[in-house]
Amino acid sequence: MEEIVNKVAQSALTTIDLENYYPQGETVVFDMKDHLFMELILKEKDFRAALLALDWETYRDKNVAITCTADAIVPLWAYMLVASYLEPVAKFYAFGDAEFVHKTLYLKNIAAIDPAQFQDQRIVVKGCGDKTVSEAAYVEITRVLRPVVKSIMYGEPCSTVPVYKKK
Repeated sequence: MEEIVNKVAQSALTTIDLENYYPQGETVVFDMKDHLFMELILKEKDFRAALLALDWETYRDKNVAITCTADAIVPLWAYMLVASYLEPVAKFYAFGDAEFVHKTLYLKNIAAIDPAQFQDQRIVVKGCGDKTVSEAAYVEITRVLRPVVKSIMYGEPCSTVPVYKKK
C-alpha cells in the first residue's frame, strides 16, 4: 500500500490570515451635531462649555469616529478641540464614520507588519474566513510584502491563485 503524502504540509509556504490584523475594540461615534446650537450652529463659548462638561471617560479605550451628521458649517478648530479631549482617553480616533475608522485601523495594523520576517518566503494570503476582509487590506498586504518575498499567492495552500513571483 502506497503512503499518502500531504504535499501541502511539506511545502515551504507561509500562510497569512488577514483576520489576525482585524481591528480590536469597540468603535463609537462622536457626532459634532449633538454639541451644536439647534444642531446647526457652533457657538464657541457654548461648545467649549459642553466639551468641558462631557464625561470623556465614556470614550476610554475605544476607537472613536469624529463626524458631523448635520448639514452644519463647523470650523476646523472644533474638530481639533474634540481630538485634544479624546487624546488621553481614546484608544484611537479619526475624522470619518465608523467604517472609515475600522478601515483605517485595519490598514494601520497591516502596515505595521515587519516585512523582514517574510524575507524570501513564499506567501499565501488566506482568501476566506469568518470576517469580511476589504479589498484595501489585500492591496495593503501586497504593498508591504512584495518588495521582500519570493512569491505571493491568494487562496488556500491547496488551491492558490498566483499574484506575484520574483524573477
